[in-house]
Amino acid sequence: MELTILGFSFALLLILGVPVAFAIGLASVATIIAAGLPVAVVFQKMVGGMQVFSFLAIPFFVFAGELMLYGGIAERIIRFANSLVGHVRGGLGMSNVVGCTLFGGVAGSPLADVSAMGSVMIPMMKKEGYHADYAVNVTTHAALVGALMPTSHNLIIFTLAAAGIASVSVFSLILAALIPALLLTVCNLVAAYGVAVKRGYPTHGAFPGWPAVLRAFGAALPGLLVVVIILVGILSGVFTATESAATAVFWALAITVLAYRSLSWENFLKACAKACKTTGVVLFLIGISSAFGYFMALYEVPQKTGELMQWVSNEPWMIFLMVNLLLFVLGTFLDMAATILICTPIFLPICQKFGMDPTQFGIVMLLNCSLGLNTPPVGTTQFVGCAIGQISVGEVMRSIWPFYGALIVTLMLVTYVPAFSLWLPGLMK
Repeated sequence: MELTILGFSFALLLILGVPVAFAIGLASVATIIAAGLPVAVVFQKMVGGMQVFSFLAIPFFVFAGELMLYGGIAERIIRFANSLVGHVRGGLGMSNVVGCTLFGGVAGSPLADVSAMGSVMIPMMKKEGYHADYAVNVTTHAALVGALMPTSHNLIIFTLAAAGIASVSVFSLILAALIPALLLTVCNLVAAYGVAVKRGYPTHGAFPGWPAVLRAFGAALPGLLVVVIILVGILSGVFTATESAATAVFWALAITVLAYRSLSWENFLKACAKACKTTGVVLFLIGISSAFGYFMALYEVPQKTGELMQWVSNEPWMIFLMVNLLLFVLGTFLDMAATILICTPIFLPICQKFGMDPTQFGIVMLLNCSLGLNTPPVGTTQFVGCAIGQISVGEVMRSIWPFYGALIVTLMLVTYVPAFSLWLPGLMK
């Protein structure tokens, strides 16, 4: 009875348009009243869920990303990407993919990536004769790589969502995400090039030469170094993941204020305000999801879901396919952080039972969540890209399939070939 109330009330609130965090909280309260337990349990679980030292990494990574966004890093990365691949057919699309990948590495947020790179690249591509749907699809899909980068706070969220089920270190997850991020970039480049050739998009001049590429790289290098600092710092034991996030903030301030001199006081205040808002939303969602997770564990949701899936099939490949399909469907209705927090306790034990490593599952989860970011009705990155490109979501969806294909190919390879996500962590061990 209580489980029915939990699931039905949560689904109903989402359909009515209630924000995800409040839908989770109200569903938890309704369940606890039906169970006859004190309502204070919800608040105890919320507070307990947020009182984790590792959560300090989240506001630091968010703040570092906002400083990069408002500090003029994107323009230098675009110049470097354009000098590198701009001469290829459909060169602006290729530059867009490379630029979004690089900026995603320093910002760690698909939404920030679309906002920064899209505001520059989408109008530029339209001006050069590229169709708006192509410009938006290239940008929004390339930006998804940011969810897999070392500066992504979603990596931290997954390690905390998996706590109590499996031990997943932040550093192992960071290493596990690097090859899938590169693989997704390559798949996006193939999709962007294929569509450019099919539509007959032009080249943009000749290759400027390696000296010009090196000069552009030198200008973008201070911003790109944040990824190297995080990886080397954690690998060498100089600082923890939380300390690396704080270091990323100091580095972002140093390069935007001292090196580039591109961060105005007004933009600094905007970055602070945006980081506070994002951090508040994420931490509230984490707290309220802790209460929701308590009820899922209490009423054995993971076990019952596993039994239902095993009733369909006992083959690991089929179980993994069903998990991917369910994560995709849920990711289209929930934000990335909410999907990670709600679905990890349900599906991680199931995938573990059938032989999937928890670190590998983390990358599968992030890729599925990324796919949801570009799928209505919640698709936040797609809505931002469409707003910048001044085009409807319906028009973009009609030509999205090559780019969907790039993401799905990456997802299937990571799901069924463990080496893509486990080779680097295993090498470091």
